[in-house]
Amino acid sequence: MTLHMTDPRRHSLLEDVQGIAFGIVMAALGIHILTHMGFATGQTTGLAVLIAYTGNLPFSLVYFAINLPFLALGWWYLGHRFALKTLITTAALSILTDILPRWMTLGPMEPAFAAILFGILFGIAALAVVRHGGSFGGFSIPALILQEKLKIPAGYVQLAVDIIIFSAATLILDPATLLWSFLGAATYSLFLAINHRRDRYIAA
Repeated sequence: MTLHMTDPRRHSLLEDVQGIAFGIVMAALGIHILTHMGFATGQTTGLAVLIAYTGNLPFSLVYFAINLPFLALGWWYLGHRFALKTLITTAALSILTDILPRWMTLGPMEPAFAAILFGILFGIAALAVVRHGGSFGGFSIPALILQEKLKIPAGYVQLAVDIIIFSAATLILDPATLLWSFLGAATYSLFLAINHRRDRYIAA
């Protein structure tokens, strides 16, 4: 009996599909909790949330619209494969975040638990998508480009974006909600810092 061996350094199409689909579902669930609690967060999701809150607009539409110019940038600088996966990911996430509240109704939640749960779910989601060659788009794309072209660490760029978004959030959120939002964002960042290790995960 001969076993069929695959290259451990490459994902198959099926592996990419299931990995990205898993990430989309986890992200949509995290965003459902985030918006249900009225929290904010960083990056593109955070900007879309703030615009949706202040303009009384659907998060899904705002999120996808914000991503479009970044997707064009990604296509130009990072290649069509990355940009196509990111387009599919962001479009699917936008659709699912719009549908999910009709499928799942959330009740009262302890704010600390909700913040931590959001951070874990979104961290798992980002890790799954990135490991399969995609992303949730947005500010991560210019951060990657600046890192490649100007050697500015992507983490520093993303931190600067988070500072700006949370500064804006102070104008529309009460102090308690802002504090729980910080907890969720910190949980997400810590999860990625611990688990996003290229030296321990070689597949692409």
